[in-house]
Amino acid sequence: MKRPPNPLGFLDEALASLDAEGLLRPRAVPAADARSFCSNDYLGLAARTVGGEAAGAGASRLVSGERAVHQELESEIAGWLGYEAALAFTSGYAANVGALSALAKAGDVIVSDELNHASIIDGARLSRAEIRVVPHLDADAVARALQAPCRGRRWVVTESYFSMDADAPDLRRLRDACDLSGAALIVDEAHALGVLGPDGRGLCAEAGVRPDVIVGTFGKAFGAAGAFVAGNRSLALWLWNRARSFVFSTGVSPVVAAAALAGVRTARTEPHRRERALAAARELRSGLAALGVETRGFGHIIPWIVGAPDRARDLAVRLRERGLAVSAIRPPSVPSGTSRLRLTVTADHQPADIARALEIVAEALACPAP
Repeated sequence: MKRPPNPLGFLDEALASLDAEGLLRPRAVPAADARSFCSNDYLGLAARTVGGEAAGAGASRLVSGERAVHQELESEIAGWLGYEAALAFTSGYAANVGALSALAKAGDVIVSDELNHASIIDGARLSRAEIRVVPHLDADAVARALQAPCRGRRWVVTESYFSMDADAPDLRRLRDACDLSGAALIVDEAHALGVLGPDGRGLCAEAGVRPDVIVGTFGKAFGAAGAFVAGNRSLALWLWNRARSFVFSTGVSPVVAAAALAGVRTARTEPHRRERALAAARELRSGLAALGVETRGFGHIIPWIVGAPDRARDLAVRLRERGLAVSAIRPPSVPSGTSRLRLTVTADHQPADIARALEIVAEALACPAP
């Protein structure tokens, strides 16, 4: 019997096309002696060990996966942020997809920043609501979109600290626009919590703004994995019943929940970690500027826009060859023509690490492009 054509054969051509465009992302383990400036472990907590809890929940939390440590974690994060309740999800992607698709419905309108994370985009699409995409950080455009006719409820969703551009929306103006139109405000604080704002409570707290729904992760500053959605008790109970990415997933591993709980408590009680991360970021920004490198934004994420994807890839390779682990960020993660290197600074970075990173950048810039 003649073997039929490989139904996945088209993938070879598709991968070759990605490679030719400078968009292929091969798997690679960083060199053991490389200094990483591409981790989201902002407070340097990911290397901790946590024991005493089971490795797995065994089932969805609605079935038999509920554990005391889940409730303790949710109570801790909700209380810290000043909310009635929170619900822990297995990932930030699951939290945004689950919350948006459970809250909004056909006939509703979701007003979304054009640079919102893929998880927000996918959650909005799954809700079947009308999605009105507005220019990045344009609060006036948000207000106009909310004024347009709508048969159902209105929702505004944004990140508080955009991880690819290190910038932030005017959260006060967004809150005012929502209040004027009766819309709910949903804010994803994934990259801000633990580092930015008073006591590390994020940019909403810094702006004195209370979103109706706040999303955050445990896999970045808190050094664990998973995520949460916080709000009032009705929100948490609704998501428990209707957020499909929660209902139909095995519960967060209890040992991971314990690690997240420890991370939140460390972030609350050891402010020197975020202070060190932000001081190191200021030092690195200043040093890059002295080398003629133009960066954007503020805080512990430092985007270095280089333009073409192949240039970003080649520059990242040159840096890695010299011992500086930095990732090239290319479409579709960022808009075409804005490929970049995204440097992240953590509490583990010492002055010597910053100095060496700047030396490596200088060497790579002096090296002729291949």
